[in-house]
Amino acid sequence: MTFRFAVAPTLVLAGTLLLPTITQAAADETLKAAASKAQPAVIESLREMVAIESGSGDAAGLAKMADYTEARLKTLGASTERRKATAGIGADIVIGRLSGTGTKRIMLIAHMDTVYQKGILQTQPWKIEGNKIFGPGIADDKGGIAVILHALAILKESGWRDYDKLTVLFNPDEEVGSIGSGELIASLSDEHDYVLSCEPTAARAVAGDEGLLLGASGTATATMEVTGRAAHAGAAPQLGRNALIELSHQLLQTRDVAKDIPGTQLNWTTATAGSVRNQIPDRAVAGGDVRVIARDGVDKLQAALQAKVDSNKLVPDTTTVVTVKIGRPPFVAGAAGRALAKQAQAIYGELDRPLRIVDMTGGGTDAGFANRSGKAVVVESFGLAGHGYHARDEYIDADSIVPRLYLMTRILTEIGRAKQ
Repeated sequence: MTFRFAVAPTLVLAGTLLLPTITQAAADETLKAAASKAQPAVIESLREMVAIESGSGDAAGLAKMADYTEARLKTLGASTERRKATAGIGADIVIGRLSGTGTKRIMLIAHMDTVYQKGILQTQPWKIEGNKIFGPGIADDKGGIAVILHALAILKESGWRDYDKLTVLFNPDEEVGSIGSGELIASLSDEHDYVLSCEPTAARAVAGDEGLLLGASGTATATMEVTGRAAHAGAAPQLGRNALIELSHQLLQTRDVAKDIPGTQLNWTTATAGSVRNQIPDRAVAGGDVRVIARDGVDKLQAALQAKVDSNKLVPDTTTVVTVKIGRPPFVAGAAGRALAKQAQAIYGELDRPLRIVDMTGGGTDAGFANRSGKAVVVESFGLAGHGYHARDEYIDADSIVPRLYLMTRILTEIGRAKQ
């Protein structure tokens, strides 16, 4: 099926000038040929990165990935910097900077860490079967790194410098919430006009069409702590105040609270109480997974949960405290982000290839940090198409390599030529 998209004329929204209308239906044959020529090199880059095991807790592996990506950025002519993540194992964040002759400030982000434990390659090795290329972390997110490196190489070869500054950031802790890099992503994003985040898109065999993402839930952790009174469980249980019983009561009565707070979701997922069998427990703690798309959702949810537990107590003389701690902020693209995604649809149309725009997903993304202040235009999922993330037999669809390289190179050139 052939897709052609008519994109709305240039608009000014919230002080941001949107991209110009794309009217051409034919592909840029030079960039298309360059993307096709680059495919074997992309596959080789993926093979090299997959061979570096880089789980979020693997300091040595992440150091190797930082060395690898920094060296590749230097070959592109970028000045590079490494900063220690401020939390976690303190792995390096790699930053590359290029200076151009245009006016736009552009940032590209992807992450170096994976969810897999050291030694995973022994049971999940690199392999190619048809158009599927398998390897731990190959889609999430070493494919995103490959798109950035090779798209920039294509544009360098073409002589493209139509930007004021172009920043690349590779972080080492996305899979654990970007706990040591999120603030840096947010602050650097505020210095740019556009941020393209390169998480993977779903393979066509799974989702029907590749896509771009305009929204993702923020993440938070809910903690419920009950304090009671210890006592001998056999000789004098009546003297105790059982924190476990009270916790059970409070979990049941708060399980649906989030349903009344728009843009929030809560699932209690962990619980601990007591340390020995023959003692009434004086402390019990539960943890919950929170997803939020409303900017004020965390504060409202915490207030509602505390009000609920305060309103009804089962075990007298116990105290229950609920806290909700924000992790990764929600990502909700603005009108300018949607316009950019429409531009991407038009670019894919040049290849007679459809592109889905996905409004929201329950997973978190660093686009949330990038979009936190709303200063930059942010769109997610410019990485390669794949499937099986965080599971066995993760793969990328090799047929997505050329289209995704073409998309990245074309969207960057369109951003560069947009007028202030």
